[in-house]
Amino acid sequence: MRTRDENKEKAIREKAIEMIVKKGLDGFGVNKLAKAAGVSPATIYIYYKDRDDLIMQLGSGVAHEMMAHSLADFDPEASFAEGLKKQWINRAHYFIQFPQSVAFIEQIRYSHYYEEIQNGMKKNFGQVMGQFVTNAIKRKELKELPFEVFWAVAYAPLYQLIKFHTQGESYVNQKFAMTDEIMMQTLQLVLKALKP
Repeated sequence: MRTRDENKEKAIREKAIEMIVKKGLDGFGVNKLAKAAGVSPATIYIYYKDRDDLIMQLGSGVAHEMMAHSLADFDPEASFAEGLKKQWINRAHYFIQFPQSVAFIEQIRYSHYYEEIQNGMKKNFGQVMGQFVTNAIKRKELKELPFEVFWAVAYAPLYQLIKFHTQGESYVNQKFAMTDEIMMQTLQLVLKALKP
């Protein structure tokens, strides 16, 4: 049995994510990956059972990394304003620092792999965020809303700012970069909208 090589495994992961971002899942295969990563197809099978296993492991790994960044130094007992601010900062940092990983998750999101990956993420992340929201409602810092409405108001403005930042422009400005000031100005409007 061949031994595992961390450098080869890392190269395979990185090249697979890059290929899926560029060509989508339909254009992705083990033989193409092996050639791009400079390894034999047999080497890939040391680390993964098959193409599906590879995609699932990559998706789970990136999703858990994203959730870990989101929860870094986050306290579900914090006030709603402080907790949401921390979430925005953490998420913005991750999305801007790791655009390839974010684009990869977006590719996976619209596939049959995502449901299982999402179920794995819900356990810890859902519990922590659920506690945070419940606490905020009890303290009358947050309106009780259907999840989808809450999510759309609480996070969609941040993701739109990140999108403009990543594109380097908005619909009316040929140059745009999200600053802390712009992000906090937007957050204040979101907090105002979510107050009871």
